[in-house]
Amino acid sequence: MASGDQNQKGFDDWAHTLLNELEQQTPEAIRKQRATERHEIRCGVNLKPGNASDVHKPTIEAVTGDVSSGGCQVMSSQPLCVGDVYKLEFEKGELDLPTIYARCLRCRLVREDAFESGFAFFTPVKLEEMKTADSIMDSLI
Repeated sequence: MASGDQNQKGFDDWAHTLLNELEQQTPEAIRKQRATERHEIRCGVNLKPGNASDVHKPTIEAVTGDVSSGGCQVMSSQPLCVGDVYKLEFEKGELDLPTIYARCLRCRLVREDAFESGFAFFTPVKLEEMKTADSIMDSLI
């Protein structure tokens, strides 16, 4: 078998395995795998490129959908680059969190002008800091 044929077979096997894994990723299966509790919090967040070579790129405004100690979900009007590092600056008041560096794990088109993205924080956030936000949300309900 030629080297090119072996490379193609290896790629085909990898792609097939990856597709099988994706088929198993139902919303319920994903929820079961989460290591930390999610808190549904709507809070403004500015997303800035976290790489020194990208500081000239504009800030993207977004809104959180949920936050956990290990990451968050955001909605934005622009797509984000999966795998890139971003500096997340949360609006003060609703969610009293410091600036956090995070990697974009996913970005999907929700509609023509809306994108949902998931982030993993490099440094976990203490849940005690988020309890203030939970009590604010509870008082609004």
